[in-house]
Amino acid sequence: MNPEAASVVTIPRATFASIVTERLRASIVDGSLKPGSQLSEVELATSFGVSRGPVREALQRLVQEGLLQSEAHRGVFVPVLTDEDVRDVYVAREALESAAIRSIIAGERTVAASESLDRFVTLMEQAEAAEDWEAVGNFDLEFHVALVDASASDRLKRMFSTVISETRLCLGVLTADDARDDLVQEHRLICAAMKEGETEKALAVLKKHFDDAVATLSNRSRTDAAAVDGRGGPHE
Repeated sequence: MNPEAASVVTIPRATFASIVTERLRASIVDGSLKPGSQLSEVELATSFGVSRGPVREALQRLVQEGLLQSEAHRGVFVPVLTDEDVRDVYVAREALESAAIRSIIAGERTVAASESLDRFVTLMEQAEAAEDWEAVGNFDLEFHVALVDASASDRLKRMFSTVISETRLCLGVLTADDARDDLVQEHRLICAAMKEGETEKALAVLKKHFDDAVATLSNRSRTDAAAVDGRGGPHE
């Protein structure tokens, strides 16, 4: 057997699709791909050095996740979320995560859940001390994913996978200036209430946490709109 031929490894199309998906997801979440941007299969295939097949598959996956929007006869775009969209995302999250908290406490799964959640709170705290706000945001979302996972409900987890992706889209517009001082403390309070089996207290802290998040995102939206006006943008 020719050694050179034996060393050639054919990379499956699925692997290319996964790589493209991950890179596009990261670009959407970190704001490199701005809301309203149109994505071209041809341009992306050239950029990634792959055929259009894996790119098409990656775009379809991200549409399913809610990170991209497909419009008939127009193409695929990064969604532009309105304030109403943001509020709706958090309404859905509050419903799903409240159900998860009730399930965890009622099912006496608070010990295992707390161990998992405490780990993410500690990571958030360390990232905050290092002023790594991107990491703070990532660990924040991982905390909430772990919370729903701890419910042991496959249906809650499936529904949550969509809204958490849309949350990442919301958070992509935030900057270090938007960082909240009480973010870590709110997560600690949720953990503490769950450990004590105090369902209503945990739900109240969760609601405040989401209300504060919506307010922060709305303020950022107004700030961005004002900046456009100041540059002589379309709002004039």
